[in-house]
Amino acid sequence: MTSSKKSKTLYVDQEALSTLALVQEGILKPVDKLMNEKESKQVDKSKMYKGIPFPFAFILAPSGKVNTKVLSSLKKGEKVDLICNNKKVGEIEVEETFKIDPKKRLIAIYGTTDSSHPGVRSTKKRLGKIAVSGSYSVDYPIIGGNKKLINAMKRKTGAKSVSSMILSANPLNRVHERMIRKILDDNNMLVIFLRKPFGSDGLRYDIRYNALMTFIDGFLTRDRVMVIPFENTYLFAGYNELILDALLTKNYGCNQLVVGENHGGLGLYYDQNRLNGVFDSCRDLDIDIKIVDEYVYCDTCKTLVNTHTCPHGQHHHVHYHSESIMNLMKAGMVPPVLLVRKEISASILAALFPNRFRTLQELHYSLIPGTGLIEQQSEEQFYINLIELHSTTSLT
Repeated sequence: MTSSKKSKTLYVDQEALSTLALVQEGILKPVDKLMNEKESKQVDKSKMYKGIPFPFAFILAPSGKVNTKVLSSLKKGEKVDLICNNKKVGEIEVEETFKIDPKKRLIAIYGTTDSSHPGVRSTKKRLGKIAVSGSYSVDYPIIGGNKKLINAMKRKTGAKSVSSMILSANPLNRVHERMIRKILDDNNMLVIFLRKPFGSDGLRYDIRYNALMTFIDGFLTRDRVMVIPFENTYLFAGYNELILDALLTKNYGCNQLVVGENHGGLGLYYDQNRLNGVFDSCRDLDIDIKIVDEYVYCDTCKTLVNTHTCPHGQHHHVHYHSESIMNLMKAGMVPPVLLVRKEISASILAALFPNRFRTLQELHYSLIPGTGLIEQQSEEQFYINLIELHSTTSLT
C-alpha cells in the first residue's frame, strides 16, 4: 500500500499491526473491529463480547504527540491511514474517538501497573490516552496464510481431531518431546504455535524453529505435525493468556489445546482457587483444554516420570528448568542428553557460536573416531560426535 497525501495518518508499530491482523483474519472472533466506548466499557466489566468470553476491550490507542494530535481531530466517517515503518499498511473508517485511562487498561490486561512487569513496561510506552474505534483493513498476509496452511493439512490428512500447543521451546527439551508424542498418540494432527515475541526473549526465533524442526523431521511422522509462527503480542502477555490462547487455537481450527500445569495463566487460577472458572470460560469457547502434569527425570526410575505418580522424593528428581538449561548453552556448555537431545543441542550451539573452532577439522580428526576418509565436518556434526564421547561410560 502507498500512503494517500489527503488522508490523516496514525503511526503504529509491528506489534499493533500483527494484533489488528489477528482480528481481521477471524483469529479472535467474535471480535471483528475496534470497539467503541460503550462496547469497551461493557467488555471490561463483563469479560464477554457477543456471548463469548473476551477478557478486555479490543481498542487501538497509539502513543506519541503526532498520534494524539490526529486522534483529537478525527470525526465520524473519516478514513485515516495506518503507517508502519514508513509504509501504509491499512486504514480505519472512524466510528468515534474516546479517552481511556492507561492505568485501568494495564490492569485489565496484566492485573497490575507495576513497571517491573516486562509486559507493563513495554505496553506503557506504546499506550496513549485516546482510542479510535471503527472497521478497518490491514495488509499483513502472514496471519491469513497460516490459517490456509492448517486447513490444507487437515484436508490432506483427513484429520478429525486436531490438537494444539503454544510453545516457546526456549530451548526444546525432553519434556517437550514427551508432551508432543503423547498428543500425537491421542490425536490425528498437532499444530505447534511457536512463540515469536516482538521483544528480546531468549533464543532467536529461527534458532528455536530449526531445533524444533530437527526433532520433527528426524523423530516424528512429519505429515502429522505443523509448526506455525505465533507472534506473541501484548494481548497474550497478561493473566488472561489461557482464555485468549484457547480462543486463538479454536479459531485456527483446532479441537484441543494442551498446556502444562505451570502455564502462566493457569497458575493464577490455581492461586485464586478459580480453576473451575477458567474451564467454564473455555467450555463457552467450544474447545477442549487438557492440562499435562509436570514431568521430571527420576534417577531411581531411570526415566521421565509424572510427579504425581512417581513414588520417589524430590531428591531423586531432575527438573527441566528452561532458564537453567539455557544458561548452560549460553555458556557454551552441552546440556546432559537426559535434558536435551544431542541433535537439538548441536543445532542450538552451532547457531549460538558460529565459527567457534578455528581448527574444527583438526579437532574432529584428533578427537573423534572416523572412517579414515577425509571429509568436511560441520560444527553441528562435531557437537553431536563430542556429545557421544561424553556418553561413553566404560572409564567412568
